[in-house]
Amino acid sequence: MNTKVELSFAFTPDLLVAFLTLFVLEIVLGVDNVIFISILASRLPAAQQAKARVLGLTLAMLARIALLFGASWIITLTTDLFSVFGKGFSGRDLILIGGGLFLVYKAVREIHDKLEGRSEAAAGAGKAASFRAVIVQIVLLDIVFSFDSVITAVGMVDNLVVIITAVVLSFGVMILSSKYIFAFVNRHPTVKMLALAFLVLIGAFLIADGFEVKIDKALIYGPIAFAIVVEALNLAYKRRQHKRGEVTPAPVDLHER
Repeated sequence: MNTKVELSFAFTPDLLVAFLTLFVLEIVLGVDNVIFISILASRLPAAQQAKARVLGLTLAMLARIALLFGASWIITLTTDLFSVFGKGFSGRDLILIGGGLFLVYKAVREIHDKLEGRSEAAAGAGKAASFRAVIVQIVLLDIVFSFDSVITAVGMVDNLVVIITAVVLSFGVMILSSKYIFAFVNRHPTVKMLALAFLVLIGAFLIADGFEVKIDKALIYGPIAFAIVVEALNLAYKRRQHKRGEVTPAPVDLHER
């Protein structure tokens, strides 16, 4: 793994391939951020939601670039700080465990609030302090997600200009798409619940990674992709039913005489 990055820039085919690979990687990793931001922003008053999405992603991008400039320091976080029962824990491990626990907590709490019917009431009560809290949560979670992506990026490419360009452009795509993802997730309650379930799964993955329990990412993203396909089919079926004017029969009350 590289421990130093260069600021010089010389266009080569290899560098172009590295840039495209990083760009796609940043977008894939950023989807989780956009979904989480959409769920957090939905708890704010409507007038603040767009501002929270754009400001949150912008600050997250700046935080990731700052981490890139401290790439050499980030790599040192893989050194064990202490051990418990013979198991060593590094700074990276602690960050992943803490971030995973926070993500699981937020997602489970959101699911609980939705089941109890408290989400809408909480969203209507959003104030400036809530807005600041949302922004802080967005930036903190992005920092957690950024550690692995920064370490991976530095391991793939030693040119800081290429890495930062890929990060900036990928965040530009996320900012442009966040409005549509936000509207789609909030328009379909089942999709929002599915997204929250994904966040619980990703949080558990981060915790396992923090304890150095290696899980093949295909085992995480495979079921997620399958669930998305099933939900897409379900939404297409409901849309076709609506166009045909079909009405789902009401459930029969077995106690009726």
